[in-house]
Amino acid sequence: MIDTRRVKDLWRRCDVTVRDFPVALFLTVVPLLPEFQGNGTQVGGLPTRPYDALAILVVALECLPLTVRRRWPIVCVALVSVGFTLDQVFAYHSLGGTALPFALVSVGAHLLRGRRVVMVLLSLAYLGFAYALDRAGGQETPANHALFYLSMVLAWGVGAWLRNTRAAEAERRRHVAEATRAAERTRIARELHDVVTHHVTAIVVQAEAARYLTAAPDRLDATLSAVTDTGRRAITDLRNMLDVLDPGHDSGDETPAAGDLRALVEQTRQAGQPVEFAEEGEAADPSGGPHFVIYRVVQESLTNALKYAHGAPTVVRVRHGENVIEAEVANDGTGSRSSSPGGSGRGLAGLQDRVEALGGEFSAAPQVDGGFVVRAHVPTQAGEAGRSGQLSEAVAARSSSRAARA
Repeated sequence: MIDTRRVKDLWRRCDVTVRDFPVALFLTVVPLLPEFQGNGTQVGGLPTRPYDALAILVVALECLPLTVRRRWPIVCVALVSVGFTLDQVFAYHSLGGTALPFALVSVGAHLLRGRRVVMVLLSLAYLGFAYALDRAGGQETPANHALFYLSMVLAWGVGAWLRNTRAAEAERRRHVAEATRAAERTRIARELHDVVTHHVTAIVVQAEAARYLTAAPDRLDATLSAVTDTGRRAITDLRNMLDVLDPGHDSGDETPAAGDLRALVEQTRQAGQPVEFAEEGEAADPSGGPHFVIYRVVQESLTNALKYAHGAPTVVRVRHGENVIEAEVANDGTGSRSSSPGGSGRGLAGLQDRVEALGGEFSAAPQVDGGFVVRAHVPTQAGEAGRSGQLSEAVAARSSSRAARA
């Protein structure tokens, strides 16, 4: 049985001249059949002449050049125009005359340079064509010549429209490709920020504290063990993130879920941050998109607490409602700034984009009595089916469009 897909694929791979040849051959053969002779275009009003050997050559000159209509459009239209002129002057009135509008559409669609020059030359050639018909005894009026000329201009215009449409589509695809690349870069940068910053900040804070524990071996050993554990978690999270970003890797369910919040809080405590954690209700789908966003909100907030309010009592509250998840992370601002490098502001901006992409509300601001509080309100209805990779793509696209508008 013939594999039609393979045949189509092989046909598409053929050179354009091979693909255009069947049409050219068809338009050459049909006008030579007895029932179609003399039934073609008539310009000039000359009486139709019976076919002879010269008629075969004229029809071939009119139609076979369509084989190269896309490869060499100027050559095609020049040869077809000569054949059409001979066809009308010798009054064969062949159906092969339909090749002329084909050639004009092709030159309008595929000619890349010198289109105006070619148009002027073809217009001058048409004047010569009208003069040749008149010399051969033609009785066409100037109005009819003008009407035929306008019909040929229309064929050119159709080709030009096709060329412009293709160019616009190519430009649209280029913009889509650029936007996709920008969104992917934004997605990767955001995931790297979320995964790396928290762990590295914890390592820096723990290592800084270890310098002052040389006189207390037990506490020093515990701190260094915490540094080691944090480093291992960082490596694991990075591997999971790279697996998610790799389209050829089946990463499975490696997205942080709501159940990992306690581990996140415990890791922050080991870094020397006193954290009080309260969770109300149960997550309906701990691996869903809204829960992933809440995890990132708590993670980034605890990271900032380690950076800017190290040692300050920090409270984390998470409430799982029927159709919403709420999170609040607050500290009283009594801690000290760690030696970890300051942030770029990308973290909070990224959280806002993530939350708003799911139709939620986000705020991060200083408290009246000191300290800082971060609040997130994320509905669970619209986003339960979202996976972390899909969510990151949506947020990155949102950020890319926002940057484009700015």
